[in-house]
Amino acid sequence: MQTSSDRHEYPAHWEADVVLRDGGTARVRPITVDDAERLVSFYEQVSDESKYYRFFAPYPRLSAKDVHRFTHHDFVDRVGLAATIGGEFIATVRYDRIGAGGAPATSPADEAEVAFLVQDAHQGRGVASALLEHIAAVARERGIRRFAAEVLPANTKMIKVFRDAGYTQKRSFEDGVVRLEFGLEPTDRSLAVQYAREHRAEARSVQRLLQPGSVAVVGTGRTPGGVGRSILGNIRDAGYTGRLYAVNSAFPEERKEIDGVPACRSVRDIDGPVDLAVVTVPAAHVPDVVAECGEHGVQGLVVITAGYADSGPEGRERQRALVRQARSYGMRIIGPNAFGIINTSPEVRLNASLAPEMPRPGRIGLFAQSGAIGIALLSRLHRRGGGVTGVTGVSTFVSSGNRADVSGNDVLQYWYDDPETDVALMYLESIGNPRKFTRLARRTAAAKPLVVVQGARHGGVAPQGHAVRATRLPHATVSALLRQAGVIRVDTITDLVDAGLLLARQPLPDGPRVAILGNSESLGLLTYDACLSEGLRPQPPLDLTTAASADDFHAALSRALADDTCDAVVVTAIPTVGEGAAGDAALAEALRSAAAAVPTKPVLVVHVELGGLAQALSAAASTAPQAGPGTGASQGGPGPAEETVPAAPAQQPPAVRVPEGARLIPAYPAAERAVRALGEAVAYAQWRRDAADPGKVPEYEDIDEKGAAEQIAGYLARGQGLTLGTRETCELLGRYGVHVHRALPAPTPDDAVAAARALGYPVALKATAPHLRHRADLGGVRLDLADEEQLRRAYAELTELFGKPAELRPVVQGMAPRGVDTVVRAVIDPAAGAVLSFGLAGAATQLLGDMAHRLIPVTDRDATSLIRSIRTAPLLFGWRGSAPVDAAALEELLLRVSRLVDDHPEVVAVTLEPVVVAPHGLSVLGASVRLAPPPARDDLGPRTLPAY
Repeated sequence: MQTSSDRHEYPAHWEADVVLRDGGTARVRPITVDDAERLVSFYEQVSDESKYYRFFAPYPRLSAKDVHRFTHHDFVDRVGLAATIGGEFIATVRYDRIGAGGAPATSPADEAEVAFLVQDAHQGRGVASALLEHIAAVARERGIRRFAAEVLPANTKMIKVFRDAGYTQKRSFEDGVVRLEFGLEPTDRSLAVQYAREHRAEARSVQRLLQPGSVAVVGTGRTPGGVGRSILGNIRDAGYTGRLYAVNSAFPEERKEIDGVPACRSVRDIDGPVDLAVVTVPAAHVPDVVAECGEHGVQGLVVITAGYADSGPEGRERQRALVRQARSYGMRIIGPNAFGIINTSPEVRLNASLAPEMPRPGRIGLFAQSGAIGIALLSRLHRRGGGVTGVTGVSTFVSSGNRADVSGNDVLQYWYDDPETDVALMYLESIGNPRKFTRLARRTAAAKPLVVVQGARHGGVAPQGHAVRATRLPHATVSALLRQAGVIRVDTITDLVDAGLLLARQPLPDGPRVAILGNSESLGLLTYDACLSEGLRPQPPLDLTTAASADDFHAALSRALADDTCDAVVVTAIPTVGEGAAGDAALAEALRSAAAAVPTKPVLVVHVELGGLAQALSAAASTAPQAGPGTGASQGGPGPAEETVPAAPAQQPPAVRVPEGARLIPAYPAAERAVRALGEAVAYAQWRRDAADPGKVPEYEDIDEKGAAEQIAGYLARGQGLTLGTRETCELLGRYGVHVHRALPAPTPDDAVAAARALGYPVALKATAPHLRHRADLGGVRLDLADEEQLRRAYAELTELFGKPAELRPVVQGMAPRGVDTVVRAVIDPAAGAVLSFGLAGAATQLLGDMAHRLIPVTDRDATSLIRSIRTAPLLFGWRGSAPVDAAALEELLLRVSRLVDDHPEVVAVTLEPVVVAPHGLSVLGASVRLAPPPARDDLGPRTLPAY
């Protein structure tokens, strides 16, 4: 049991699991008085050279005094952290607060000396870099702002750790020692370094799971049937290229193989390393299996076993214990309650899942939190004919089950680097870290399409088994933020597959202009209407008539693709009576050859009951799309000539010879589905173009950031959270150039008259009681009161209708120029971060939810797109002959509010309502600001895995 030392209780919140550079994990925790034996054992395993670098002299063993010093900490001025695997130390770091001249000191001294020691066997794994991030975070928490380190010049590895961390450094050389000094506040460079290391480590951790050199199926049944025996057979039948073992403690000692696979009673009995263990034993036996695997050096686990958080509170505790146990050995987990994993790469061919057939190789990566949805996705992509025709291959598939450890974020890190994956499809039932997900999604989407469907959107709670932080944002807001990050957000798995087929097979369109041609006038008109509904710009359909031959289709498609006013082509086709399979094949070849001549424009087919044509169009889809430049959406061109891809083992059809320049044309059974997929591709292509120039966050010379900070600190000194009064709100907003139209309280008619004289007629009289605020429809507002008589009459009417002035809280405000009433809001969500929202005031926002959202900080391009993203935006830009509003003034207001919230995270909520935007200028007529200590931001702290 770890205990506290000297001055402070044991800081349990400093404990964390981290992913190291090679994909393994380690636990970081404070060193305590209980660690004396671990420390001595650790030190004995460090080489003499490493000891010399640490102490600048031969230091073969630690004295009792050393052990006491290095294990007794006050957790304020003296702190030590250890990285552990299997409970044993593999590295240590400590700081000691120092004052002038390097002497030991206490607070308020803000400098500390830091030193590391890493066991030689674990050097090069990124342990020191991870420990530096964590000790720096601890030091900042304890009021330390700078680290100093003295390093021997020959200790180049440690010098590199400090140099590469990204902090602003000062370096000197004296008495044969290099002295490094650096500030601990995160910088743009230090965060970039941290994110890059996080990416490499997490991608590598998933790679170790998906590309194992050896696999053990633990829980393989002695008789046919059962989960373990089925998965063993699936791995074997897929032609797995590595070493495969069957493990069951109930095997007779004399049994040496099962189904042609070496059999063992325990993982410990396996002669050689095991990279991946697939665990199918009952939940009660899983801890013993994890211990066996950890002691044998297994790198990762896929836990198929259910009965964890999916089964209630007791199961949730079992799940926590499972994750803690696996991480203590440096292993990562997919699951529990997982469907399994698949990698179709010819170098791996791993089907460690419950899917009885290996998917065909291809360029689509699949991630599903639900096993049932995973089955549905694999089935839809696997089958021929029916629904979405053709079979587009899969690169990798991960079903995370309860997602206790490895999550969609980890898989995104892997897919970003994976040359075998061109398109990523994800079914998510919860997003554990929205802030991180949007960051990773934005980076991934800039390189390859990412299509997401989210289940459990309206349930209000995460599915059973998913431990995630709550977000207060509505689902529509989260969806908007995902789209801002480049995510293609769809509503159903049908849409997910439809979009994935198009993006994997075709180049991205250059714009929304669509040519429509086919042999059915009615189907062409349906396609035309669908294009208009999706915001595309279709050309009038070209009817080739039902007598059209394959040559007619070829000629029409060639003309359409050559037309500079066309960005994409939708071909509609109905069966031709009497031609059968030969006619289908001829038409498919005609379309493919015409499309191959112009490889920069996407082509889609809408077919009606054309099974033969559908299969002919996708004939090449049973192989992976051609490698190299021009594959799929990410490149937009044809693959190499005459490539033959071997068929996968087990129920795979024979390999298909791919003709030179072949294009895999996706076919859809309904015009709406084809056009919806095309609409998503058009929007994504536009996002890619916009992302190349994201804009900038402008500087405003009149912003008083320092004054606002002092004002906020003064207000928060009163309490933990408060809503500012009218005067304080106006003062704070004014420091950022947001000026609220002056309003004066009017508790009596005479006060109202005095206020009107001070402001000048005409004026408005408003009731500001909560039930009447912003509700002009209830009659609580009187406008354009030109004199005292009108004002007194309006005052009397309000009090007669709604009650006494004390209940109404009336105010008098000068009239603002006529314009469009809008609302601007900003809020800091603990999970997603700071969000800026915009919409029209009144029913459009309150009833229809017509608001647009952007993550803060907002750039000038974000602000421009934000006001144009709402459905009612035409009202701002001259709808039906009205005068367009001052969009530039509105964009500047949005940028100033964004700057306020970004500069001061203590501003947790801002509402400006209404903001009347006139043809020239705008008027902020109402405002509220809420302050509170900001939510903790884990993206600014050290790298950690989710706590369990």
